[in-house]
Amino acid sequence: MSNIKTLVQQLVEKHGKTRNSLMPVLQGIVKEERYLSEEAMLTVAEELDLSAADVYGSASFYTFLDTTPRGKNIVRICKTISCHMQGKDELIHAVENTLNIKVGETTHDKKFTLLTANCLGWCHKGPVMLVNDDVYPAITVQKAVEIIETLAKHTK
Repeated sequence: MSNIKTLVQQLVEKHGKTRNSLMPVLQGIVKEERYLSEEAMLTVAEELDLSAADVYGSASFYTFLDTTPRGKNIVRICKTISCHMQGKDELIHAVENTLNIKVGETTHDKKFTLLTANCLGWCHKGPVMLVNDDVYPAITVQKAVEIIETLAKHTK
């Protein structure tokens, strides 16, 4: 039995075998695997007795359910107008330069993926950067670069 099949079975056992279990199961896979592979989505469809199209439709609709491989650290920068007015372009540029990648790309060593997000829910404290599950509101370019450099040193 493949690792993904075992993981999906464990998540289904934890969350249940109903249509309402789809999101927590998909989120659990992303937490462990960092993305939803085709094999994972097909396994979920089979385990929850859903169509593959239904599972893929849900997975591809939500920003945080990645369907392509990502780096170990996923850096998301809010791109809303309020973050734009607070300097998100400079923030993105600094992170791109630090990681030597553009938005949407993953570093060659697979340590980082840089993405933008439509809203991270911190409009009153922009610009906002999210690294994995850690939110950095009102982040400065200098602080963002420090965070990235620290993570780069400590990520295997």
